[in-house]
Amino acid sequence: MDVILVVNAGSSSLKFQIFAIEGSELSRQLRGQIDGIGTRPRLRCNSSDGSVLVDRTYAATEVPDLQAATAIVRVWLRDRGGFKLRAIGHRVVHGGPDYDRPVRIDRDVLAHLTALEDLAPLHQPNNLAPIRLAMGIDPSMPQVACFDTAFHRGHPPHTDCYALPRALYDGGVRRYGFHGLSYEYIAERLREVEPDLAGGRVIVSHLGSGASMCALDGGRSVECTMGFTALDGLPMGTRPGQLDPGVVLYLIAQKGMSAAEVSDLLYRDSGLKGLSGVSNDMRDLLASDEPGAAFAIDHFIHRCALHAGMLAASLGGLDAFVFTAGVGENAPAIRARIADRLGWLGAELDRTANEAGAVRISTLKSRVALLVVPTDEEVMIARHTLALIHAS
Repeated sequence: MDVILVVNAGSSSLKFQIFAIEGSELSRQLRGQIDGIGTRPRLRCNSSDGSVLVDRTYAATEVPDLQAATAIVRVWLRDRGGFKLRAIGHRVVHGGPDYDRPVRIDRDVLAHLTALEDLAPLHQPNNLAPIRLAMGIDPSMPQVACFDTAFHRGHPPHTDCYALPRALYDGGVRRYGFHGLSYEYIAERLREVEPDLAGGRVIVSHLGSGASMCALDGGRSVECTMGFTALDGLPMGTRPGQLDPGVVLYLIAQKGMSAAEVSDLLYRDSGLKGLSGVSNDMRDLLASDEPGAAFAIDHFIHRCALHAGMLAASLGGLDAFVFTAGVGENAPAIRARIADRLGWLGAELDRTANEAGAVRISTLKSRVALLVVPTDEEVMIARHTLALIHAS
């Protein structure tokens, strides 16, 4: 069976999926992950029908890093047999100014992407590690990088620039936007589940540990809450979201913090974690009685509402608002509070449908459709990878 392997590597987890190639179509065969890397490693994988193929824990010393996790997954997949690997598709968070579409990876591409690691330190180094490992094992294996920034390319320069000297824009300092693979999938999925809305003015809210919103007009990105890096926009699990750059100058000049210390603060110790003092996980905050947890949730809802208003302005109105990703798909209480803040746009929540996790959670008389649409970044990576290997 000819297959494509899709890899999505994070700081403490490695997600993978196998898709069978059936002509120009793809069929998901299995999905799995090894998480808790370096702490409580656990390998889990399910077949396409949901049956458990493996559920195994390891000592922390057995899987101390991403390289060790990648090796374990590679051996497990090899021992299963029956798969003829045709290509590997990778999620790569930052494509910079040079890549506006998926690209076949060679050493020059890898060098370009490595130079962007400082712009996405939580993601880019981990995204690239399995690429290097696979390249060392079999340099002839086709590998494809699929970028979270690519879907947002094509915005007019006056919307993607900062009010800085033009030379900085020309040098790559501009708004890129992220979570593009998720938004691309939702744009395609809407054509199937809500075709009358797919061509309209839609805000998609990708709410997870990383969070952002995107304004779609006719299925195309016109604005995103994230910018030059994945720090901007909405507050996230450990990242602050929109921040006055003067705060960074103050921390360096007045508090004596180094650039590395500020980076750690903004990427690892801020957001819901920093505000609450409890957790970076929305599930923990919703279950907690600590005042800090409620405070962090209040801030999150407030900023979501503000950014939704900004994106509605960029569209000149709003036809639909879509919730997706971990929080968006699984936290009806958060959906309800955000929906209530969209009432001025004409949104009205059907609370029964919301609790039930229906696709459409707005009332019949709501002027703005409220939807819950699960995302699937991995299938987008598989589709892009298949298209590139068929084209080569």
